[in-house]
Amino acid sequence: MSQAEPIRYLARWILPVTSPPVEYGWVDVEDGLITGVGGKPAAPARPRLREVDLGRVAVLPGLVNAHTHLELSMHRGTVPPAESMPAWARALMRRTAADSERVRTEHIASAVAEMRRAGTALVGDVGNTLASLPALDAGPVDGVLFHEMLGFDVAPDEAEVLVGRLRDRVGGRRDERVRLRGAAHAPYSVSAALFRALVAGVPGPRSVHLAESREECEFLRDGGGVWRQILEARGRWVPGWEPPGTGPVDYLDALGWLRGDTLAVHGVQLTASGISRLAEAGATIVTCPRSNRWTGAGPPPVPDFYASGARIAVGTDSLTSVPDLNLFGELAELRRLAPDVPASLLLRSATVAGASALGRGRTHGAVEPGRRAALIAVDISGAGADVEEYLLNGVRPEQITWLDDSAAARDPGTAGRAHGQQASGH
Repeated sequence: MSQAEPIRYLARWILPVTSPPVEYGWVDVEDGLITGVGGKPAAPARPRLREVDLGRVAVLPGLVNAHTHLELSMHRGTVPPAESMPAWARALMRRTAADSERVRTEHIASAVAEMRRAGTALVGDVGNTLASLPALDAGPVDGVLFHEMLGFDVAPDEAEVLVGRLRDRVGGRRDERVRLRGAAHAPYSVSAALFRALVAGVPGPRSVHLAESREECEFLRDGGGVWRQILEARGRWVPGWEPPGTGPVDYLDALGWLRGDTLAVHGVQLTASGISRLAEAGATIVTCPRSNRWTGAGPPPVPDFYASGARIAVGTDSLTSVPDLNLFGELAELRRLAPDVPASLLLRSATVAGASALGRGRTHGAVEPGRRAALIAVDISGAGADVEEYLLNGVRPEQITWLDDSAAARDPGTAGRAHGQQASGH
């Protein structure tokens, strides 16, 4: 929302993300854009500028949730944790068999609102349908909706038809705030022809679940295991199909998907060489550790992800495998799994890295002049000297204020009280 007048927000901490935190900093906002950022000494004087002292808060960019499945929100809490990914998937498929479109739409809108309350400004949503598009179009969370293709038995001619329809939808979109793109579900559920048609026919970014389970690696290696059993039970198996006999990253490469605009989601079973190849290609690894634990996939090798130098983004996945869509909860799990990774790198994953992966690296994910002023203020009353580390301990929605629609932006006298202290605390 554009501001009626230029505003300078003063805060105990400003976290630009692309540069070190600024203590006792300021950020100028005008017409919905950031026009200046700095700290001590005193900020430059500007005419017509209204100052709002937010007190003891950290101002940072709205977060980027790079992987969700909003269309599954109606099944929140109905699929229990499982010992393996295929077992969890079977339970989910039984649940989704009788979905109600009306109820699903209501739950999607509620999930978008939940993300907003938890500080999310941009989402990468994956759906087999376009059910989440109306809720995303309505705002206030920007997004990329990846229309996910399924079909292990899809032949080349059918693949071209399916992708052609998606390409027409992508070309017909005029709302740049919410973009439509393509996704392949996974190597065990999408034919090679459909993979190739997607990468050739629809612009990036594009998303795929990759190396999520041990069973996926088994399937690619020898063509057997639980995923084959599921395909046979659902009538989607292709007699005579020959397994590639490779790992997930090699398979992705053979299909033309090892690219800088690919989001490889989960990566729990990635080897060191596979991670390195994704990094060299410029692809993004999207990690969802809370979901991986719930579905039985296991803990992702988070320290190895960061050691590789690859771009790492973070997502919550769906409400069928996490208790909430609060990305700060995901950051807390990342910190638990990777205690030695610098806090600044983890925060980048939830902001500018995710924005870049979704094709929004110039507008979202950092506090810099020229970017959108999608800013949140987090109450840090209990924080010590390391504000970045504090943000990795879990932040509750009630600690978060959006600066574009906050009472503070309308009435500077309420700013400090909104965060439990007087404005003089700056």
